[in-house]
Amino acid sequence: MFTTTLSSRVPGARLSLLQVSAAGVLWGTTGVVVQVVAERTGLGALAIGFYRLAVAAAVLLLIGLAGRHRIVAAFRAAPLAITVAGVGLAAYQALYFVAVRLGGVSIATVVSLGIAPVLLSAWETLRTRQRPGAAALGASVAAIAGLVLIAGATVEPGAATAAGYGLLAAIGSGVVYAASTAVSRHTTQGVEPLTLTTLSCVIGAISLLPLAAVEGLSFTPRATPVALLVYAGAVTTALAYALFYTGLRRIAGSVAVVVTLLEPLTAALLAVVLIDEPLGGATIVGGLLLLGAVATLYLDAD
Repeated sequence: MFTTTLSSRVPGARLSLLQVSAAGVLWGTTGVVVQVVAERTGLGALAIGFYRLAVAAAVLLLIGLAGRHRIVAAFRAAPLAITVAGVGLAAYQALYFVAVRLGGVSIATVVSLGIAPVLLSAWETLRTRQRPGAAALGASVAAIAGLVLIAGATVEPGAATAAGYGLLAAIGSGVVYAASTAVSRHTTQGVEPLTLTTLSCVIGAISLLPLAAVEGLSFTPRATPVALLVYAGAVTTALAYALFYTGLRRIAGSVAVVVTLLEPLTAALLAVVLIDEPLGGATIVGGLLLLGAVATLYLDAD
């Protein structure tokens, strides 16, 4: 009876897609936040990334204070997998920031986010020995094409791209993102999403602290940047990753990373609305391709 009742409350694949979609949209708001905080405080990207994870960890630990024994028990049950998920969270974020700095936004976005669904699809095909369905394959191709169009349209004019280290960092970010998603999907089957989010943010913040300290963590606290850092931690990290890990329980990792490509679409639209960037034809076509890919996956869900 208990098993039947519990099963009826488990969200279906479509709800899981909506949860992962919401995570992608929330992540897409991070770019504007980082830009404003950097301008107001002089902090570097790694320092902002550390504060983002640290705030998220603090919020989640406060929320889970009453159930702290469950958090400790979850870590003891799967210390390696949870540590990998947390370190991966910090690593692909740090590598992405390095790729943006050395290779430009366009190269970093296309390579790091575009390579993840390809790698995860290949891994799942090898692991299950089943080819991806036509809908999933078509959605992946459309999503990556849309990503390329959006990234190409948002590249800064005259920006130099360093094909060497920047490209390697972007590839590294994509590989770590794919691996972290695969590990996280396995871990979510045995750990509550909120608990996994808490542990990932704590471990991620600790992992990123040395790099952020070298870059510089001091700044003059003012209302706007502090509020934005709290938003980045509480909403775009704590809430977004809780939604992401919850959605991962019912959908494949390759599908999840395709859906989270809503992140660059959201960032591009916010740039148009908030900082008056022009809305070009490539951005519109790329956005339609991304939305079509997500709609295809949603309609194909059982």
